[in-house]
Amino acid sequence: MSAPNNLGWLGIFRLGLVQVALGAIVIQPFTTFNQAIIEDLGLMAMLPGFLGGLYYIIQLTRPRIGHGLDTGGRRTPWILGGITTLAIGGITTAAGILAMESVLWAGIAVTVFGYFLIGAGSAATGTALLTFLATRVDAKRRPLAAMVVWLMMIVGFAVTGGIVGSVLDPFSLERLFVVVSIVCLIAFTLAALALFRLEGPDVAPVKSPAPPGDEPDGASDSASDGGQAASQQHGSSRFIEALKDVWGDTKARRFTIFVFASMLAYNAHETIIEPFARQAFDLTAGEATQLGGMFLYTGVLLGMLLTGFAGRFAPGRLGALWTWAIGGCVASGIALGALGIGSFINDMWPLRASIFLLGVANGAFAVAAIGLMMRLANEGTESREGVRIGLWGAAQAIAFGLGIFLGTAGVDIFRYIFDQATLGYNVVFTLAAGLFLVSAWLAARVLAVDQVATKPAGNSR
Repeated sequence: MSAPNNLGWLGIFRLGLVQVALGAIVIQPFTTFNQAIIEDLGLMAMLPGFLGGLYYIIQLTRPRIGHGLDTGGRRTPWILGGITTLAIGGITTAAGILAMESVLWAGIAVTVFGYFLIGAGSAATGTALLTFLATRVDAKRRPLAAMVVWLMMIVGFAVTGGIVGSVLDPFSLERLFVVVSIVCLIAFTLAALALFRLEGPDVAPVKSPAPPGDEPDGASDSASDGGQAASQQHGSSRFIEALKDVWGDTKARRFTIFVFASMLAYNAHETIIEPFARQAFDLTAGEATQLGGMFLYTGVLLGMLLTGFAGRFAPGRLGALWTWAIGGCVASGIALGALGIGSFINDMWPLRASIFLLGVANGAFAVAAIGLMMRLANEGTESREGVRIGLWGAAQAIAFGLGIFLGTAGVDIFRYIFDQATLGYNVVFTLAAGLFLVSAWLAARVLAVDQVATKPAGNSR
């Protein structure tokens, strides 16, 4: 039975519905919008590349958002505000793309503003939701909760992609605007209904206690205006102090580096799997797409399920999230290295099984990392859950953007150096595999600190 202030499975599922809404909108900038800008408007691919970079740069605000969560108490207003901003951003971007057809530069300006809103809304929603989970989900439920919310975001990606793709034909920019607007409105409504009375009115805002004697009786009325100004003036310094406090925590700092390294390795290889399969194994475009959609992501799904259920029900080290985080990184590194070797064997290599196992390993470490975020966010000398979640979210976002760029750029660079396309992919896979193994070592270093810290309790799960 849940404690009064803890979320039960229904509450976790409702937050998962918010993740579905988040995924439904966030997927648009990286799929539908990109295609419309490049293929239908005939503009350079540099523009969606710039817009995607803007999205990831805005994710750097996550620690600041987390600080606001720590000082503001309630989390659901932040989540709903983020989803609202996200929905407005999606509609604004679709309107900007439509405007590009007649007034190019004005349309680009509107689209840039729309991407800014999408980035800000995603940062606020994601940081607040994970902070809410970290503080309101019982420790035993966190592995499964991480699996549920992560999985439901992927459901949002998949379902929206399928539905939008089926109703966009016959394609026009006007039709794109209508479809995206409907998706954003449905997503906002779903999130608003899921959040209704979820947190409850009994959560009081968190306030930092004033030092004794700093506010004598009657001082508040005479200094109200000055107090507001001082609050705004010192807001940044309080945030920097909180960030320094979190970064000074050895466990939090090492975990940040682990999140960055592992997600960099993940994103460096994810976007080049399908073109690699076409180049090295002579697959058709349809076969390569099926390879990613059916085998890689089915494996990711299985890895998530295994980690979630093992973390909840398996005894001892088998159920420890650290086991799955470290093991998932090691297995991902081995699978990537094997995939590179397989390209030299070609027809004799079990490509589909290899891709499936890579997906299982990726899914395992990803859910374990999210579960560990939820657990480690509650640790430390002060209540800094939001700042910790924000810091790790920012590290993850930077790794996402940088990994996609380095993975694709690396293929081009090494293909030019070695004058062989397949070898370019192999070098990138080898580097990503090595980074996964480094990530496993980094996770083990965090575990070493964690075991020392939790030794009196005898539990390092």
